[in-house]
Amino acid sequence: MNAIPPTPADRTAELERLLGGRAHHRFPARRWMWLGPLLALLLAGLGYGLWKGGQEPAAPRFHTEPVILGTLVVKVSATGKLQPTNQVDVGSELSGIVEKVLVDENDRVRKGQELARLDLSKLNDAVAKSSANLAAAEAQSRQTQATLAEARANLSRLRQVAELSGGKVPSKNEMDGAEANVKRAEANLASAASGVAQAQAGLRSDETNLAKAHIRSPIDGVVLTRKVEPGQTVAASLQAPVLFTLAEDLAKMELQVDVDEADVGQVEVGQSATFGVDAWPGREYPASIIRVGYGSQVTEGVVSYPTALRVDNEDLSLRPGMTATAEITTLRRADVLLVPNAALRFTPPSADAGAAKSRGMVGMLMPRPPRQAPKQPAAAADKDGGRRVWVLRDGQLVPLTIHTGASDGRMTEVVGGDLKAGMQVITESLSGKP
Repeated sequence: MNAIPPTPADRTAELERLLGGRAHHRFPARRWMWLGPLLALLLAGLGYGLWKGGQEPAAPRFHTEPVILGTLVVKVSATGKLQPTNQVDVGSELSGIVEKVLVDENDRVRKGQELARLDLSKLNDAVAKSSANLAAAEAQSRQTQATLAEARANLSRLRQVAELSGGKVPSKNEMDGAEANVKRAEANLASAASGVAQAQAGLRSDETNLAKAHIRSPIDGVVLTRKVEPGQTVAASLQAPVLFTLAEDLAKMELQVDVDEADVGQVEVGQSATFGVDAWPGREYPASIIRVGYGSQVTEGVVSYPTALRVDNEDLSLRPGMTATAEITTLRRADVLLVPNAALRFTPPSADAGAAKSRGMVGMLMPRPPRQAPKQPAAAADKDGGRRVWVLRDGQLVPLTIHTGASDGRMTEVVGGDLKAGMQVITESLSGKP
Protein backbone atom coordinates (compact mmCIF):
# COMPACT_ATOMS: atom_id res chain seq x y z
CA MET A 1 0.00 0.00 0.00
CA ASN A 2 1.41 3.31 -0.97
CA ALA A 3 2.26 5.82 1.94
CA ILE A 4 0.46 9.10 1.97
CA PRO A 5 2.93 11.96 1.60
CA PRO A 6 2.99 14.51 4.54
CA THR A 7 1.20 17.74 4.03
CA PRO A 8 2.85 21.12 4.69
CA ALA A 9 0.88 21.47 7.91
CA ASP A 10 2.21 18.14 9.16
CA ARG A 11 5.76 19.18 8.48
CA THR A 12 5.36 22.43 10.37
CA ALA A 13 3.95 20.66 13.43
CA GLU A 14 6.84 18.17 13.46
CA LEU A 15 9.39 21.00 13.26
CA GLU A 16 7.84 22.89 16.22
CA ARG A 17 7.85 19.66 18.28
CA LEU A 18 11.54 19.12 17.66
CA LEU A 19 12.53 22.75 18.42
CA GLY A 20 10.47 22.84 21.58
CA GLY A 21 12.14 19.78 22.99
CA ARG A 22 15.67 21.13 22.44
CA ALA A 23 14.89 24.51 24.08
CA HIS A 24 13.47 22.73 27.08
CA HIS A 25 16.80 20.96 27.69
CA ARG A 26 19.08 23.93 26.77
CA PHE A 27 18.04 26.57 29.42
CA PRO A 28 18.97 24.51 32.58
CA ALA A 29 22.42 23.94 31.15
CA ARG A 30 23.04 27.70 30.83
CA ARG A 31 22.19 28.33 34.52
CA TRP A 32 24.81 25.83 35.71
CA MET A 33 27.49 27.43 33.52
CA TRP A 34 27.71 30.55 35.89
CA LEU A 35 27.83 28.58 39.11
CA GLY A 36 31.47 27.46 38.74
CA PRO A 37 33.11 30.90 38.33
CA LEU A 38 31.04 32.28 41.24
CA LEU A 39 32.18 29.52 43.60
CA ALA A 40 35.79 30.05 42.53
CA LEU A 41 35.57 33.78 43.32
CA LEU A 42 34.08 33.12 46.75
CA LEU A 43 36.76 30.55 47.58
CA ALA A 44 39.51 33.00 46.53
CA GLY A 45 38.10 35.77 48.75
CA LEU A 46 37.76 33.41 51.70
CA GLY A 47 41.36 32.28 51.30
CA TYR A 48 42.64 35.86 51.21
CA GLY A 49 40.64 36.71 54.33
CA LEU A 50 42.09 33.71 56.18
CA TRP A 51 45.61 34.69 55.15
CA LYS A 52 45.12 38.36 56.07
CA GLY A 53 43.41 37.59 59.35
CA GLY A 54 46.17 35.25 60.41
CA GLN A 55 48.80 37.99 60.20
CA GLU A 56 49.92 39.70 63.41
CA PRO A 57 48.99 43.43 63.66
CA ALA A 58 51.83 45.87 63.09
CA ALA A 59 53.51 47.12 66.25
CA PRO A 60 52.56 50.73 67.12
CA ARG A 61 55.15 53.43 66.48
CA PHE A 62 55.74 56.53 68.63
CA HIS A 63 57.56 59.86 68.39
CA THR A 64 59.82 60.64 71.33
CA GLU A 65 61.75 63.65 72.56
CA PRO A 66 64.55 63.81 75.15
CA VAL A 67 64.34 65.23 78.66
CA ILE A 68 67.00 67.94 78.90
CA LEU A 69 68.80 70.14 81.40
CA GLY A 70 68.45 73.77 80.40
CA THR A 71 67.32 77.29 81.27
CA LEU A 72 63.60 77.98 81.59
CA VAL A 73 62.56 81.51 80.64
CA VAL A 74 58.92 82.50 81.10
CA LYS A 75 57.79 85.64 79.27
CA VAL A 76 54.61 87.69 79.10
CA SER A 77 53.69 89.65 75.97
CA ALA A 78 52.04 93.07 76.08
CA THR A 79 51.44 95.79 73.50
CA GLY A 80 51.44 99.55 74.03
CA LYS A 81 52.79 102.92 72.92
CA LEU A 82 55.91 104.93 73.64
CA GLN A 83 55.45 108.23 75.49
CA PRO A 84 57.80 110.90 76.89
CA THR A 85 58.45 110.72 80.62
CA ASN A 86 56.94 114.21 80.97
CA GLN A 87 54.70 115.67 78.29
CA VAL A 88 53.19 119.14 78.76
CA ASP A 89 50.39 120.85 76.84
CA VAL A 90 51.01 124.60 76.73
CA GLY A 91 47.94 126.81 76.35
CA SER A 92 46.76 130.36 76.95
CA GLU A 93 44.72 131.65 79.87
CA LEU A 94 43.86 134.81 77.93
CA SER A 95 41.74 135.40 74.90
CA GLY A 96 43.10 137.44 72.06
CA ILE A 97 44.78 137.44 68.69
CA VAL A 98 48.13 135.70 68.25
CA GLU A 99 50.66 138.31 67.20
CA LYS A 100 53.77 136.13 66.82
CA VAL A 101 54.77 132.46 66.91
CA LEU A 102 58.45 132.13 67.76
CA VAL A 103 59.08 128.33 67.61
CA ASP A 104 58.23 125.41 65.34
CA GLU A 105 57.96 121.64 65.71
CA ASN A 106 61.15 119.75 66.72
CA ASP A 107 62.70 122.97 68.12
CA ARG A 108 64.51 122.62 71.43
CA VAL A 109 63.35 125.14 74.03
CA ARG A 110 64.51 126.23 77.47
CA LYS A 111 62.37 126.87 80.52
CA GLY A 112 60.98 130.41 80.35
CA GLN A 113 61.65 130.82 76.63
CA GLU A 114 58.92 132.74 74.79
CA LEU A 115 56.98 130.50 72.39
CA ALA A 116 54.28 132.87 71.15
CA ARG A 117 52.84 136.32 71.88
CA LEU A 118 49.32 137.69 71.91
CA ASP A 119 48.33 141.22 70.86
CA LEU A 120 49.39 143.48 73.76
CA SER A 121 47.45 146.66 72.94
CA LYS A 122 44.55 146.26 75.36
CA LEU A 123 46.75 144.76 78.03
CA ASN A 124 49.17 147.70 77.93
CA ASP A 125 46.21 150.07 78.23
CA ALA A 126 44.91 148.15 81.23
CA VAL A 127 48.32 148.39 82.91
CA ALA A 128 48.48 152.12 82.26
CA LYS A 129 44.98 152.62 83.69
CA SER A 130 45.84 150.61 86.79
CA SER A 131 49.01 152.64 87.26
CA ALA A 132 46.99 155.85 87.15
CA ASN A 133 44.48 154.49 89.66
CA LEU A 134 47.32 153.58 91.96
CA ALA A 135 48.80 157.05 91.71
CA ALA A 136 45.41 158.60 92.55
CA ALA A 137 44.98 156.31 95.53
CA GLU A 138 48.41 157.17 96.83
CA ALA A 139 47.68 160.90 96.48
CA GLN A 140 44.44 160.48 98.37
CA SER A 141 46.32 158.62 101.06
CA ARG A 142 48.83 161.46 101.41
CA GLN A 143 45.97 163.97 101.66
CA THR A 144 44.29 162.05 104.47
CA GLN A 145 47.62 161.83 106.23
CA ALA A 146 47.91 165.62 106.14
CA THR A 147 44.33 166.01 107.39
CA LEU A 148 45.06 163.63 110.25
CA ALA A 149 48.19 165.52 111.18
CA GLU A 150 46.23 168.79 111.21
CA ALA A 151 43.48 167.33 113.39
CA ARG A 152 45.97 165.94 115.84
CA ALA A 153 47.80 169.30 116.07
CA ASN A 154 44.53 171.14 116.75
CA LEU A 155 43.59 168.72 119.49
CA SER A 156 47.00 169.09 121.09
CA ARG A 157 46.73 172.91 121.07
CA LEU A 158 43.30 172.80 122.72
CA ARG A 159 44.58 170.51 125.42
CA GLN A 160 47.45 172.93 126.18
CA VAL A 161 44.98 175.85 126.44
CA ALA A 162 42.78 173.85 128.79
CA GLU A 163 45.77 173.03 130.94
CA LEU A 164 46.92 176.66 131.13
CA SER A 165 43.42 177.99 131.89
CA GLY A 166 42.73 175.49 134.53
CA GLY A 167 39.99 173.89 132.45
CA LYS A 168 38.01 177.07 131.83
CA VAL A 169 38.67 177.14 128.12
CA PRO A 170 38.10 175.74 125.61
CA SER A 171 34.62 174.50 126.14
CA LYS A 172 33.75 170.83 126.36
CA ASN A 173 32.04 170.94 122.94
CA GLU A 174 35.20 172.25 121.33
CA MET A 175 37.30 169.49 122.88
CA ASP A 176 34.83 166.80 121.77
CA GLY A 177 34.79 168.22 118.22
CA ALA A 178 38.58 168.21 118.04
CA GLU A 179 38.79 164.62 119.21
CA ALA A 180 36.11 163.56 116.67
CA ASN A 181 38.07 165.28 113.89
CA VAL A 182 41.14 163.24 114.79
CA LYS A 183 39.21 159.97 114.70
CA ARG A 184 37.57 160.92 111.42
CA ALA A 185 40.96 161.68 109.89
CA GLU A 186 42.35 158.35 111.10
CA ALA A 187 39.43 156.51 109.47
CA ASN A 188 39.94 158.38 106.23
CA LEU A 189 43.60 157.47 106.29
CA ALA A 190 42.77 153.78 106.73
CA SER A 191 40.30 154.00 103.85
CA ALA A 192 42.89 155.67 101.68
CA ALA A 193 45.41 152.96 102.55
CA SER A 194 42.87 150.32 101.46
CA GLY A 195 42.37 152.19 98.21
CA VAL A 196 46.10 152.15 97.62
CA ALA A 197 46.25 148.40 98.26
CA GLN A 198 43.33 147.83 95.91
CA ALA A 199 44.95 149.88 93.18
CA GLN A 200 48.21 148.00 93.66
CA ALA A 201 46.38 144.66 93.33
CA GLY A 202 44.66 145.85 90.15
CA LEU A 203 47.99 146.91 88.71
CA ARG A 204 49.60 143.58 89.58
CA SER A 205 46.70 141.70 87.98
CA ASP A 206 46.99 143.68 84.77
CA GLU A 207 50.75 143.23 84.76
CA THR A 208 50.25 139.47 85.24
CA ASN A 209 47.88 139.37 82.28
CA LEU A 210 50.42 141.28 80.26
CA ALA A 211 53.06 138.73 81.20
CA LYS A 212 50.71 135.84 80.33
CA ALA A 213 50.27 137.27 76.87
CA HIS A 214 53.89 136.19 76.39
CA ILE A 215 53.39 132.39 76.21
CA ARG A 216 56.54 130.75 77.61
CA SER A 217 57.83 127.21 77.96
CA PRO A 218 57.39 125.69 81.44
CA ILE A 219 60.13 123.07 80.91
CA ASP A 220 63.31 122.31 79.04
CA GLY A 221 62.37 120.07 76.13
CA VAL A 222 61.36 119.65 72.51
CA VAL A 223 58.31 121.00 70.68
CA LEU A 224 56.31 117.96 69.57
CA THR A 225 53.31 119.75 68.04
CA ARG A 226 52.42 123.34 67.17
CA LYS A 227 48.72 124.13 66.84
CA VAL A 228 48.70 127.91 66.42
CA GLU A 229 49.50 130.39 63.64
CA PRO A 230 50.02 134.17 63.65
CA GLY A 231 46.72 136.02 63.37
CA GLN A 232 44.72 133.18 64.90
CA THR A 233 42.13 134.12 67.51
CA VAL A 234 42.47 132.38 70.87
CA ALA A 235 39.25 131.99 72.86
CA ALA A 236 39.95 130.96 76.44
CA SER A 237 36.61 131.85 77.99
CA LEU A 238 35.44 128.24 78.49
CA GLN A 239 38.58 126.11 78.20
CA ALA A 240 42.24 126.90 77.78
CA PRO A 241 43.21 126.00 74.20
CA VAL A 242 46.34 123.89 73.63
CA LEU A 243 48.84 125.80 71.49
CA PHE A 244 51.96 123.62 71.86
CA THR A 245 52.82 120.13 73.12
CA LEU A 246 56.29 119.80 74.68
CA ALA A 247 58.26 116.70 75.66
CA GLU A 248 60.69 117.21 78.51
CA ASP A 249 63.44 114.73 77.54
CA LEU A 250 63.19 112.28 74.64
CA ALA A 251 66.39 110.54 75.75
CA LYS A 252 64.31 108.98 78.56
CA MET A 253 60.94 107.58 77.57
CA GLU A 254 58.19 105.32 78.88
CA LEU A 255 56.57 102.35 77.19
CA GLN A 256 52.97 102.18 78.42
CA VAL A 257 51.52 98.71 77.82
CA ASP A 258 48.36 96.85 78.83
CA VAL A 259 49.00 93.57 80.65
CA ASP A 260 46.23 90.97 80.47
CA GLU A 261 44.53 90.04 83.73
CA ALA A 262 45.70 86.43 83.32
CA ASP A 263 49.35 87.57 83.34
CA VAL A 264 49.37 90.52 85.73
CA GLY A 265 50.01 88.26 88.73
CA GLN A 266 53.44 87.39 87.30
CA VAL A 267 54.50 90.96 86.50
CA GLU A 268 56.42 92.95 89.13
CA VAL A 269 58.34 96.21 89.36
CA GLY A 270 62.00 95.76 88.44
CA GLN A 271 61.56 92.93 85.95
CA SER A 272 63.45 93.27 82.68
CA ALA A 273 61.89 93.26 79.23
CA THR A 274 62.69 93.72 75.56
CA PHE A 275 60.55 95.28 72.83
CA GLY A 276 60.62 96.12 69.16
CA VAL A 277 58.99 98.69 66.89
CA ASP A 278 57.96 98.51 63.24
CA ALA A 279 60.27 101.39 62.35
CA TRP A 280 63.35 99.28 63.18
CA PRO A 281 62.55 95.63 62.35
CA GLY A 282 64.86 93.10 63.93
CA ARG A 283 66.14 95.50 66.60
CA GLU A 284 65.44 94.84 70.26
CA TYR A 285 65.41 97.58 72.89
CA PRO A 286 65.93 96.85 76.61
CA ALA A 287 63.48 98.13 79.21
CA SER A 288 62.52 97.62 82.85
CA ILE A 289 59.20 97.82 84.66
CA ILE A 290 58.75 100.90 86.87
CA ARG A 291 55.01 100.73 87.59
CA VAL A 292 52.20 98.15 87.53
CA GLY A 293 48.79 99.76 87.85
CA TYR A 294 46.20 98.60 90.35
CA GLY A 295 43.34 100.16 88.42
CA SER A 296 41.91 98.07 85.59
CA GLN A 297 40.62 99.08 82.19
CA VAL A 298 38.23 97.22 79.91
CA THR A 299 38.64 97.28 76.11
CA GLU A 300 36.13 95.29 74.04
CA GLY A 301 35.38 93.08 77.03
CA VAL A 302 39.07 92.36 77.79
CA VAL A 303 40.35 93.39 81.23
CA SER A 304 43.92 94.68 81.39
CA TYR A 305 46.17 96.68 83.72
CA PRO A 306 48.33 99.65 82.60
CA THR A 307 52.03 99.01 83.12
CA ALA A 308 54.91 101.43 82.51
CA LEU A 309 58.45 100.46 81.42
CA ARG A 310 61.50 102.74 81.49
CA VAL A 311 63.27 103.06 78.13
CA ASP A 312 66.64 104.59 77.25
CA ASN A 313 66.58 106.50 73.97
CA GLU A 314 69.98 108.13 73.82
CA ASP A 315 70.18 107.86 70.01
CA LEU A 316 66.64 109.30 69.65
CA SER A 317 65.66 106.43 67.35
CA LEU A 318 62.37 106.02 69.24
CA ARG A 319 59.61 108.58 68.90
CA PRO A 320 56.46 109.28 70.93
CA GLY A 321 53.39 107.38 69.76
CA MET A 322 55.25 104.40 68.27
CA THR A 323 53.51 101.04 68.83
CA ALA A 324 55.70 98.44 70.53
CA THR A 325 55.28 94.82 71.61
CA ALA A 326 57.14 94.01 74.81
CA GLU A 327 58.31 90.62 76.06
CA ILE A 328 58.48 90.81 79.86
CA THR A 329 60.70 88.18 81.50
CA THR A 330 58.78 87.07 84.59
CA LEU A 331 60.88 83.99 85.46
CA ARG A 332 64.37 82.68 84.63
CA ARG A 333 65.71 79.41 86.06
CA ALA A 334 69.00 77.88 84.99
CA ASP A 335 70.04 74.17 85.00
CA VAL A 336 66.58 72.74 85.52
CA LEU A 337 65.13 69.49 84.17
CA LEU A 338 62.76 70.22 81.26
CA VAL A 339 60.17 67.94 79.67
CA PRO A 340 58.21 68.76 76.47
CA ASN A 341 54.63 69.83 77.10
CA ALA A 342 53.51 67.39 74.38
CA ALA A 343 54.67 64.52 76.60
CA LEU A 344 52.34 65.72 79.37
CA ARG A 345 49.39 65.69 76.96
CA PHE A 346 50.10 62.23 75.50
CA THR A 347 47.85 59.29 76.37
CA PRO A 348 48.43 55.74 74.99
CA PRO A 349 46.05 54.49 72.27
CA SER A 350 43.22 52.17 73.33
CA ALA A 351 43.80 48.40 72.85
CA ASP A 352 40.33 47.98 71.30
CA ALA A 353 41.30 50.15 68.35
CA GLY A 354 44.17 47.80 67.39
CA ALA A 355 41.97 44.72 67.73
CA ALA A 356 39.32 46.22 65.46
CA LYS A 357 41.91 46.85 62.74
CA SER A 358 43.16 43.21 62.86
CA ARG A 359 39.81 41.48 62.28
CA GLY A 360 40.29 41.39 58.48
CA MET A 361 37.69 39.89 56.11
CA VAL A 362 37.02 36.91 58.34
CA GLY A 363 36.12 39.23 61.16
CA MET A 364 33.80 41.09 58.83
CA LEU A 365 32.02 37.85 57.86
CA MET A 366 31.88 36.38 61.37
CA PRO A 367 29.25 37.64 63.83
CA ARG A 368 30.54 40.13 66.43
CA PRO A 369 29.92 40.02 70.18
CA PRO A 370 27.83 42.78 71.73
CA ARG A 371 29.63 46.13 71.77
CA GLN A 372 30.85 47.36 75.15
CA ALA A 373 31.44 50.90 76.27
CA PRO A 374 34.91 52.10 75.21
CA LYS A 375 37.54 52.33 77.90
CA GLN A 376 38.73 55.75 78.91
CA PRO A 377 42.39 56.58 78.23
CA ALA A 378 44.82 56.65 81.08
CA ALA A 379 44.66 59.83 83.12
CA ALA A 380 47.40 62.40 82.60
CA ALA A 381 47.45 63.31 86.29
CA ASP A 382 47.55 61.21 89.44
CA LYS A 383 45.46 61.69 92.54
CA ASP A 384 48.37 63.23 94.46
CA GLY A 385 48.68 66.04 91.94
CA GLY A 386 51.52 64.51 89.97
CA ARG A 387 51.60 64.41 86.17
CA ARG A 388 52.12 61.26 84.09
CA VAL A 389 54.47 60.77 81.15
CA TRP A 390 55.18 57.62 79.15
CA VAL A 391 58.44 55.97 78.11
CA LEU A 392 59.30 52.83 76.11
CA ARG A 393 61.03 49.94 77.87
CA ASP A 394 61.62 46.75 75.91
CA GLY A 395 58.99 47.87 73.43
CA GLN A 396 56.37 48.36 76.15
CA LEU A 397 54.70 51.57 77.31
CA VAL A 398 55.65 52.41 80.90
CA PRO A 399 54.10 55.36 82.81
CA LEU A 400 56.22 57.60 85.06
CA THR A 401 54.82 60.03 87.60
CA ILE A 402 56.48 63.45 87.87
CA HIS A 403 55.84 66.75 89.63
CA THR A 404 56.00 69.87 87.51
CA GLY A 405 56.76 73.54 88.07
CA ALA A 406 56.70 76.54 85.75
CA SER A 407 56.18 76.32 82.00
CA ASP A 408 57.05 78.55 79.05
CA GLY A 409 54.34 77.05 76.84
CA ARG A 410 56.61 74.47 75.16
CA MET A 411 58.75 73.06 77.97
CA THR A 412 57.82 72.43 81.61
CA GLU A 413 60.10 72.30 84.63
CA VAL A 414 60.31 68.93 86.42
CA VAL A 415 60.68 69.38 90.19
CA GLY A 416 60.24 65.76 91.24
CA GLY A 417 59.78 62.23 89.97
CA ASP A 418 61.70 59.45 88.22
CA LEU A 419 62.70 61.29 85.05
CA LYS A 420 66.38 61.81 84.33
CA ALA A 421 68.14 63.98 81.80
CA GLY A 422 68.50 62.20 78.46
CA MET A 423 65.49 59.92 78.86
CA GLN A 424 63.17 59.73 75.84
CA VAL A 425 59.52 60.51 76.57
CA ILE A 426 56.68 59.80 74.15
CA THR A 427 55.03 62.87 72.67
CA GLU A 428 52.92 61.41 69.84
CA SER A 429 51.60 58.12 68.46
CA LEU A 430 52.59 57.38 64.85
CA SER A 431 50.40 54.26 64.43
CA GLY A 432 48.49 54.30 61.17
CA LYS A 433 50.69 57.08 59.77
CA PRO A 434 52.90 56.56 56.69
